[in-house]
Amino acid sequence: MTLAFVFPGQGSQSVGMLAAYAEHPEVASTLEEASIVLAQDLATLIGQGPESELNQTVNTQPVMLAADVAVLRAWRAMGGIEPTLLAGHSLGEYAALVAAGALAFEDALRVVRARARAMQEAVPEGLGGIAAILGLDEAGIRDACAEASQGDVVEPANLNAPGQIVIAGNRSAVERAIEAAKARGAKRAIMLPMSVPSHCSLMRPAAEKLMSALAAIEITSPRIPVINNANVASPQSPEAIREALVRQLYRPVRCIEVISTMAQQGATHIVECGPGRVLLGMVKRIAPQVTALSLSSSSAIAETVTAFR
Repeated sequence: MTLAFVFPGQGSQSVGMLAAYAEHPEVASTLEEASIVLAQDLATLIGQGPESELNQTVNTQPVMLAADVAVLRAWRAMGGIEPTLLAGHSLGEYAALVAAGALAFEDALRVVRARARAMQEAVPEGLGGIAAILGLDEAGIRDACAEASQGDVVEPANLNAPGQIVIAGNRSAVERAIEAAKARGAKRAIMLPMSVPSHCSLMRPAAEKLMSALAAIEITSPRIPVINNANVASPQSPEAIREALVRQLYRPVRCIEVISTMAQQGATHIVECGPGRVLLGMVKRIAPQVTALSLSSSSAIAETVTAFR
């Protein structure tokens, strides 16, 4: 059996999402560590909300990084084996780099908060939009976006699974693209309750700020290969890792290719390491030949650790 880990990102957060890991002291200590670094009480925010505050990008991103790392540490504390491949969905890539030893947790928290602030500042509230398109292939969605752009930005942003693609850009263009996608046979096309249009050209100003934040921290060669979202490669040099993280901000998350590459490189089991089960369904659709698992609770961690022993 060959194990790969994928880490969830923004969109997997929910109030109380770490309650299922209450028996693991590593979870509480990780949140305490993150709270000190960020000068913010993350444990209370996660445990009690309010949801509106948890869902603010500037909070969601460091919260999800801390949650992913907390679950990883609980896995390791229970004797879980080290995966041979790592990846993350968008923000989750930072947790993958922490797991690989390429990024210190403290540095990753600071960079992720800077990333979130830069993203919120890049597009004024209400001007950006994100939509999920279901049941239409990538070519059809690209055609719909091209028709709908009319001088604005609207692009594929998250290639999550076959027939499940997210688009992002100027809100008016995204609304036009929804109608164009429906006209091309999309089963569903709906706006998502997020105003920051991640992974499209509107994020280029944010990418420049992220580049400065990444230049200020140390990055080392990962102990475990991390397949990135930007070009589905596993860079070893700090410079290449920085470039991939910057590019990821304004280019699509290529989840289909990342998971397919894990399977092609010999992963027999792909495990979602973090709260929730968002990536579990994607893995099952993209690579049905592998065993997809999720560390979504203490019992799930225990069962998976036992299975790999």
